[in-house]
Amino acid sequence: MTRRRRKKRRDEASSFSLSFLDAISCGFGAIVMLLVLTKIGEPRAIEEAKQDLDAAIQRLEQELVIIRGETDILNREMISQETQLSEEQKRVARLQGDLSKLRGQFAATRQHSEVQEILEAQLLAAQQRLTEEMKRLNRKSPPKPENSKVGGVPVDSEYIIFVIDTSGSMYGNTWPLVQRKMREILEIYPNVKGIQIMNDMGQYMFSGYAGRWIPDTPGRRNAILQRLATWNAFSNSSPVEGIRRAIQSFARGGDKISIYVFGDEFTGRSVQEVLDTVRVFNKRDAQGNPRVRIHAVGFPVIFTGAGMAQQTGIRFAMLMRALCTENAGTFVGLNSTR
Repeated sequence: MTRRRRKKRRDEASSFSLSFLDAISCGFGAIVMLLVLTKIGEPRAIEEAKQDLDAAIQRLEQELVIIRGETDILNREMISQETQLSEEQKRVARLQGDLSKLRGQFAATRQHSEVQEILEAQLLAAQQRLTEEMKRLNRKSPPKPENSKVGGVPVDSEYIIFVIDTSGSMYGNTWPLVQRKMREILEIYPNVKGIQIMNDMGQYMFSGYAGRWIPDTPGRRNAILQRLATWNAFSNSSPVEGIRRAIQSFARGGDKISIYVFGDEFTGRSVQEVLDTVRVFNKRDAQGNPRVRIHAVGFPVIFTGAGMAQQTGIRFAMLMRALCTENAGTFVGLNSTR
């Protein structure tokens, strides 16, 4: 009984030992399997992480390129805006200078308001006298003696030159009046040795007669009036250039020459500057008489305007009145454009 019990106990202990070892072996096997599986999955995860990182880098690089492009555009726009701002600042400075100049001119014009009223009255009276004389001439009165006057205008000249403002303001409804006044002035000179026509810039009506006299014949007079109807040349509304060219080109020896200035406004810088300039090249003879008489006919186109536009017409009247007085001529101001 004792031996049998001992054997039974050894069998039970042996069975327990094998079962424990099996369990331990299975546990270690499972751990090894997990380790193997983990080692196999790590490279794939690393590769996937690397691919994700590369994609993120590419995406960021693309965003960087876009940002750089937008930065270049913004820089160009900023430079353009800065350039435009600089130009606007310069323009503002110029406008401020022009405004100051206009204020000075306006102040000077206001000081001459009383003179203007006197001028207008005198011009009206002169125009009326000239109209009466024109009517008498149309009745073919005999030639005037030397040094005679028509409406206060001396008509003793042997040569006549017309200096005509051809700016835009003189065209339209005013131009037929310009043609009529030229015809009337030609009629008070029934026979002269030569005629010439140029605009206020000194541009000749007939380039073929530049620098020489147009012969005075009925045919030439008709050609002048016909050409005047369609004549159009650039003008700066300042008669200085035309007067200078007329005197320098044609004032020779003792020839008796008269210049007739047709205009409606003066846009030059200074009336006194014009007077001084003409005084230099229109020399005086021994008796103090100018080589060339300067007459003027003022067309009241600008007077129908307002503000600073009207002031250029007033300045023309002031300039021509002083210029004609200094150069033995007469200024006739018209009171209507019809």
